[in-house]
Amino acid sequence: MCERPGVPLPNSSSSHLNTLPETSDRLIRVYLRQFLSRKYCNDPDTVVLEELGLRHGYCRVDLVVVNGNLHGFEIKSDRDTLKRLARQVETYNRVFDLITIVVGDRHTEQALRVSPRWWGLQVAKRDSQDGVQLIQVREPIDNPSPDKLAIAKLLWREEAIELLEGLRAADGVRSCPRCFVYSRLAEVAEIDVIRSYVRDRLRYRKGWRSDERQMSSGD
Repeated sequence: MCERPGVPLPNSSSSHLNTLPETSDRLIRVYLRQFLSRKYCNDPDTVVLEELGLRHGYCRVDLVVVNGNLHGFEIKSDRDTLKRLARQVETYNRVFDLITIVVGDRHTEQALRVSPRWWGLQVAKRDSQDGVQLIQVREPIDNPSPDKLAIAKLLWREEAIELLEGLRAADGVRSCPRCFVYSRLAEVAEIDVIRSYVRDRLRYRKGWRSDERQMSSGD
């Protein structure tokens, strides 16, 4: 039986929320993880990763849901600024199938203006019980222009070689630097093949960081 964390259901009717303390990254992250745990507790094929590095560490996305899609979640609390968002948009747009930005109330209008229209938007508001309400303002839709080279770079080098072996396209790149391996993969593989393989590796690869958490009722 699934655990049902005590995450308040989205409700924007409370007029006193604006007088409550501001949100922090840590607090939003706790409630977002609880929300995702409840949402996917019956899905053993869903994994949620924290601080997933993109472009080999160039930037990190706060949370990623990995199942039939790669769904990135970027948190911007009331204590944060949106100064880095333009750079993050450029990187995230190349990788994720779906993206949701989760912002403190003070960033709502700016986030609507700055984030792409296909990004989802949740607003995190403090409640009277010192918790957080997550209010869905805009639903995410499918990424219109993913980049298969950027997606391929989510793989470890040996994983990319393994996929090339399966495609009978590894000759000449086994001993090359990883940039050549990823370029070959993007050249010979369809984007859906790369996407599917990346999702499988992120869900099931061994030796993953300790902050990995499988969101299933039996794990």
